[in-house]
Amino acid sequence: MNTPLVTPTPTKQRGITHGTSSSTLADVLERILDKGLVIAGDIKVKIADVELLTIQIRLLICSVDKAREMGIDWWTTSPYLNPKLAPATVQTEEINARIARLEAMQQAPVPLAREAVPVAVETPVR
Repeated sequence: MNTPLVTPTPTKQRGITHGTSSSTLADVLERILDKGLVIAGDIKVKIADVELLTIQIRLLICSVDKAREMGIDWWTTSPYLNPKLAPATVQTEEINARIARLEAMQQAPVPLAREAVPVAVETPVR
């Protein structure tokens, strides 16, 4: 029987973790929409220390629920995006009536122009 003379003592080894798990595009988009993504930047155009133009860019990408949670809901008060807040229908009705009149005029037969017949007018002599 062969017995080892020295028994190995267990040592703590650090496990090396590798990033072998991959995320799909759907996973990345879900995380961005859930947490939110902010991109901010400034563009400044200067000539001889004189600032000619400044553009400040702020981009927020998130879900509608996350935006509402942060207090951003400008699309609910925009008349262009919310049909309930659309401009008054009086103006729209006037435009529709005018279009109907113009279309009716276009479809109506146009009378032919009569040839102009010269008419002799006598003036009394005094």
